[in-house]
Amino acid sequence: MLRLMLLLAIPAAAGCMSPGRAAAHAILLDSEPAARATVPPGPTGVRLRFNSRIDHARSRLALRSGRDERVLALDPASPADVMAASAVLAPGDCVLRWQVLAVDGHITRGEVPLTVQAQSAQAQ
Repeated sequence: MLRLMLLLAIPAAAGCMSPGRAAAHAILLDSEPAARATVPPGPTGVRLRFNSRIDHARSRLALRSGRDERVLALDPASPADVMAASAVLAPGDCVLRWQVLAVDGHITRGEVPLTVQAQSAQAQ
């Protein structure tokens, strides 16, 4: 009986440790602008790249600045592993908050904090 239990347990344990399971969630690889970057105010493109394809229709990107949070319209033409949008950035600290649904059904969330420069006296 013990031998039968071991024969059943070993393949199950090996399946839990397979590399395929570690890649189940969409993980943010990089972003433009980069996390903790200081960027100029005004219109800018936002691009987040993940390690797997995401379901754009069920994913969300928002810009939080102070108490205000706006959902950004995603670019439907972006690649399957990229979340892209346009945003108008105002001076101060802000956060890009993302939530993606990987094509395997797992939801992942995260944030990309940014600092938007104050407008210089020359620009005013």
